[in-house]
Amino acid sequence: MKHALIFAVLAGTFWGVGGFFEKTGLQALKLPPIVGISLRTFMALILLGIVSLPSWRGLEMSTHLQPWLMIMLGGGVLAGSLGMWCFYTALAHSQNLGVTLAVAFAFSPIAGSLVGLIQGTQTLDGRTALGMIAIIGGMVLIQLAHHSSK
Repeated sequence: MKHALIFAVLAGTFWGVGGFFEKTGLQALKLPPIVGISLRTFMALILLGIVSLPSWRGLEMSTHLQPWLMIMLGGGVLAGSLGMWCFYTALAHSQNLGVTLAVAFAFSPIAGSLVGLIQGTQTLDGRTALGMIAIIGGMVLIQLAHHSSK
């Protein structure tokens, strides 16, 4: 559990710092969001392709199609393409990176948990429900604070 938490904090850090540079670059170059996400994806493909080579060599290829489709469609289409395109569109028009990041990434656990609840792979206890309510409350507060500071 400790390693998972460390990597989650690192992911959030990389996304937040990377988001700053992405927003700055998008707005400075006046790039359409789809061009920005294409550049980002191209760089990630090169880096991850190189780093993952040893893992591909030792991989036992499964003939089960559904898990492959779940990764490719869920991660590649929904999260990697549509989600990132929407995120880049938000960055291109955002005045406040913190608000954009908070709303985009705070809604993620709610959406994922709802899918898990619908599929029956996740249960909802009082603490989880309270945590989701706190996330929604936090997003509302951030939006209200952002709008009142204009």
